[in-house]
Amino acid sequence: MTTRSTVRDDSGDDTAEPAEVTMADRLAVLREKQAAAHASGGPEGLRRHRESGRLPVRERIELLVDSGSWFEIGALALPELRREKPIPGDAVVTGFGLLDGRRIGVIGIDSSVVAGTTAPISMRKQGRLIEHAQRHGFPLVLLCDADGGRMPDVSGWRFSGLPLDFTTFLKPPPGEPVVPRAAAVLGPSYGDSALHASTAHFVVMVRSGSIALSGPSVVEPAIGEKVTDTELGGPAAATEAGNAHLVVETEADAMDAIAAFLSYLPQNSTLTPPLAPPRPPARDPRELESIVPLGPRSGYDMRDVFACIADEASVLPWADGWGPGLLCALARIEGRPVGLIGNQPIVRAGALEPPTLAKERTFVKLCDTFGLPLVFLHDVPGLMIGTQAERGGILHGYEGLVSAIAEATVPKVGVVLRKAYGGGHFAMGGRPTKPDFLYAWPSAELGFMAPETGIRTIHRRRLERVLAEEGPEAHAALVAELTEEWISEAEPWEAAAHLSLDDVIEPARTREVIATSIEIASGGFA
Repeated sequence: MTTRSTVRDDSGDDTAEPAEVTMADRLAVLREKQAAAHASGGPEGLRRHRESGRLPVRERIELLVDSGSWFEIGALALPELRREKPIPGDAVVTGFGLLDGRRIGVIGIDSSVVAGTTAPISMRKQGRLIEHAQRHGFPLVLLCDADGGRMPDVSGWRFSGLPLDFTTFLKPPPGEPVVPRAAAVLGPSYGDSALHASTAHFVVMVRSGSIALSGPSVVEPAIGEKVTDTELGGPAAATEAGNAHLVVETEADAMDAIAAFLSYLPQNSTLTPPLAPPRPPARDPRELESIVPLGPRSGYDMRDVFACIADEASVLPWADGWGPGLLCALARIEGRPVGLIGNQPIVRAGALEPPTLAKERTFVKLCDTFGLPLVFLHDVPGLMIGTQAERGGILHGYEGLVSAIAEATVPKVGVVLRKAYGGGHFAMGGRPTKPDFLYAWPSAELGFMAPETGIRTIHRRRLERVLAEEGPEAHAALVAELTEEWISEAEPWEAAAHLSLDDVIEPARTREVIATSIEIASGGFA
């Protein structure tokens, strides 16, 4: 195919013979533009980017997707407001790839050029990728590393007209399936990079990363607070706030974590989670008899219990730094993906606080959305009380959590290991939240509140009278007597007799009982 154009000959005659433009000429133009699009910030921008310890965006994508599977769209995009210095792709790379053989969509911010800042074209480009992932039903991976909005591209009237559709940018349109979203915070991530991360079901960050609504360059002139990236949104701040679920050392580790997270989930909420070959647990389940001490005040690490129940090398922690008195993790039991929820006795005895309730509710919704059975391991003294808890919104947090558990349609199995008191028991999937199966160990204690609190609340006047009339020794003897009575009422035998529990089981059988219960609650399918 050829076209013709008029050219001047050496004599300057405008009526010279037309010259032919070939497809080879057009391809040469295309390849030149493609090379420019792949140049990112150019040699100098890429050099500075690497010196900061960060990888270029396309190298990040190569670490993430299966070799040879990358399919890019929108590479030739350019900003509405053109500058003397080019901004290839409008500082964002979008496309599709395979991750462990499954299709994903990827948005990678290119912070080697104009600090990865956002402008209308880059936002429209991201929106199209999100639309594809949601419409066609596959996971979305967000590689975050941006310094917020670009000026003057988003200033004045332009900001109001940004192509940002919150019915699709943040979540699927009504009636469409939910797709898993995973985000990696790989550098300073502000503005829409932070917004992306806030929509993700899993956020992993490198230790040098930070995430916040606005960066230090905006915070100081706006409110006079001088703060560093790390102080504002580094790993400690991000995990405590629940903005990041896992912190890793390198960008390669971050991509591995995203691959691990997605391996537990289906491509979208209409499909079933993928099964894996069953593997034995990392620790012998018989060790549970010694891992969990009988004394209600003795501490132990709930991670050790997880290791006796889950398949080896299958436990992926989820937000350990957010509400650390409760552990959540994705795992497999006999090859089936599950969500593990367990109180952490070495952190405030495992009592549930406002951040803990928010964390558990978010995790329950994640598992319920994508069809992962929920496993609750109870060792909870109750809900935190007092002015700090109330001002933190514990009442609303509690109501929201128990409603979320009760409304979840996935299989729910609970085991009371040691203590399960008051609202804490219900917040861990107790009987009123409609678990499919609820079990207890012989060491379990259940009731409205712990003995030491209960007897001093209910028998306060009697205890005060005995102390005043008969002295400290009589008072101590009455406390011991009432405590023994309380504990005998709290033991699991009467609960099992009245079918508040489905059974009392030996600790060594916990993994087996959970696996079989999930199979039954799933309709009998292994």
